Amino acid sequence: MSVSITIRDDSFYPFAITPAPRQSLIRKWQRLTRLQKSLAYLLAVSLVILIIYKTTFHGADLTATPHPRKNIFDEKVEGNHNQDIVVDDAVADAAANTAASEVNDNKAKPVQEVADEYPNDSLNGDDDGSDDVVDSHIVFDGPTNPRQTAVVEAFKYSWQAYKQHAWGKDQLKPLSQSHHTWFDLGLTLIDSLDTMYIMGLKSEFDEAKLWVQESLSFDKGDVNLFETTIRVVGGLLSAYHLSHDAMFLQKAKDLGNRMMPAFSTKSGIPYSDVNIKTGRAHAPRWGPDSSTSEVTTIQLEFNDLSYTTGDDKYKNAVGKVRRHVHDQPKKDGLVPIFINAQTGKLRDPATISFGARGDSYYEYLLKEWIQTGKQDERLRRDYIEAMEGMKKHLLRKSKPNGLTYIGELLSGRTFSPKMDHLVAFISGTLALGAHHGLPTDHLDIAKDLLVTFNEMYVQMPSGLSPEIAYFSTDIDAKTDIIVKPPDSHNLQRPETVESLYYLYWLTGDKKYQEWGWNIFQAFERHSKVKTGGYCSLNNVRVAEPSCKDNMESFWLGETLKYFYLLFADKNLLPFDQWVINTEAHPLPIHKH
Repeated sequence: MSVSITIRDDSFYPFAITPAPRQSLIRKWQRLTRLQKSLAYLLAVSLVILIIYKTTFHGADLTATPHPRKNIFDEKVEGNHNQDIVVDDAVADAAANTAASEVNDNKAKPVQEVADEYPNDSLNGDDDGSDDVVDSHIVFDGPTNPRQTAVVEAFKYSWQAYKQHAWGKDQLKPLSQSHHTWFDLGLTLIDSLDTMYIMGLKSEFDEAKLWVQESLSFDKGDVNLFETTIRVVGGLLSAYHLSHDAMFLQKAKDLGNRMMPAFSTKSGIPYSDVNIKTGRAHAPRWGPDSSTSEVTTIQLEFNDLSYTTGDDKYKNAVGKVRRHVHDQPKKDGLVPIFINAQTGKLRDPATISFGARGDSYYEYLLKEWIQTGKQDERLRRDYIEAMEGMKKHLLRKSKPNGLTYIGELLSGRTFSPKMDHLVAFISGTLALGAHHGLPTDHLDIAKDLLVTFNEMYVQMPSGLSPEIAYFSTDIDAKTDIIVKPPDSHNLQRPETVESLYYLYWLTGDKKYQEWGWNIFQAFERHSKVKTGGYCSLNNVRVAEPSCKDNMESFWLGETLKYFYLLFADKNLLPFDQWVINTEAHPLPIHKH
C-alpha cells in the first residue's frame, strides 16, 4: 500500500504541526474511533520506515518531501554542492589550477540545477539493478564565465531559428529558412535535450520535452539502426538520466523494441536499416554489407536500455554482435570497414580506417569496457590490441614538419596518408583510456595527434578544418597538410572539440581551452547566419567561406555541448561517473 500527496500548484507551501497541550493528549486519543487510531498507527509506522530508508540509503534531508524522481528544474537548492561531485585527482588538479572568470553581468543569471541521486527504476517495476549504477548526483550551475555564456548564446541563436523554421523536424536549413527530413524523428530536438539540460536552459528544455511527450511518433518508415540509436535512443536515455523523467525512458524503450527486428539475421549481425513501423529490416540500398562501425556502435545505448528497464534482451542482442566480431580474424586488432549481416564475415579485402565506417568501433571497445565496470576482459584486450595495430600500421609523421597522423590501409594493405576530421575522436579516447589505467603512452600519442588536429584548423585561411586532409610524405614539400577541393567543406563536426575537452580535463593544460576558443570564434565569424542559425561551410581554404544550406543536428547536440564542457570551471561530467556516447549523450557508468 502506498500513500501519496499531490500538490497541483508548483509553489512551495510551508506546513507546520502545532502540538496540543500535554495534558489533553490522552483524552484526545481516547476520543478517536478505531479507524482513526488505525490510520494514526499506519502513518506513524510509515514515517518511521521513511526515516530509516532516507537515512540509510540517501542521507537526505529528513524534513524534505520525498520525491525520488524530482526534476532538477523544479526548485532552486541553496548552498554549495561542489562536494557532491567525486572527481579523480587529475580533474581536481585541473580545476584547482583554473581561475574562474567573472560572469557577464549583462546576462540573465542561470537557473541553479541539482540532479538527485536516483534508484534504477524499471518500467516493469523491477529494481534489480539499483546497486549497479554509479552515483549520478551532479550539479549544473549554468554558465559561470564569459566563454560559456558565449556558447549558450550561440546555442540559443541556433535553437530559436530551429524552433521558428524547423520545429520537430530533423534539421534546419538556415539559408532557405526551411527544414530537411531524414527519418522524421525530430533529430535536432532530441539531440539537443541534454545540451539544454546541462546549460540550464529550463524553458527550452521543458518546451522540447512537451513535444517529445505529445508529438514524437515512431510510426514512420525506414531508419538507419546506428544513427537512430546514437541520436534518438541515446538522446532519450541521457535526458532520462539527467532529468529523471520516466517519459523519456518509455519513449526509448518503445523505439528500442521497434528496432529489435534488425538483429534477426543468421549471424546476429544486424541489418543496417529497419522499418520501425512494420518491423522489416534489410541491408543498405547501396550494397549487401553493413558498416563495421555502425553494428559495433550501438552497445552503450542498448546496454543502458537493459540496465534501466530490467529487460536483458537489448544487451543480449548487442552482446552477441560484440562476441561475434571479437571472434573474427583481424589485422593486429584492426578491422575492415564492412561486415556482411547474413554471413557475419568482415569483408576482405576492404579499407581499414579510423575515419568513416571504422571510427567508433574502436571508441566503443573502450567505452563499453568502462560502462560495464571494466568487467569484460575481451573488450580491454581488443582495444589494446587495436591501438597497438594502429601504432604499427597507421601512425605516421608528415613531412617536412613531423605532424603525427593516422592514415588508412586501402584494401587492407596499401597505406594512404589520408585522415578524416572524424579521426579526431581518437585523442580523447586514448586519453580517457590512459585515465582508466591503460598504457600511459596512449596519452602521449593523444597529445601529439591533437596538435595535428588543431593544425588542420590553424593552417586554413578560415580558421576551420576541412572534412578530409592528406599529409605530405615528401621531405621537400612546402606544407604538411594537403586539402583537395572535394574535401574542403566543414560540417560543424565536434570531434576536435571533443578531444580538447578530454585533454584539458585530464591534463589541466589551458592551451586546450585556448585552441577551443579560437575554433569557436572562427565558427562565430563564418558560420553564423544573419537570419538565424549556423551553417555548414563550402570551402575552408578561403578566408571567407560561403554557407551550405544546412545546420547539422550534432552542432547543437555535440559541438556546442563540448565547447560548453571545455570552458567550464569544473568538469561537469566526471569521467568516473559518466561515459559519453559517440553523439555526446552522457550515460552512467555501472559497477557490474
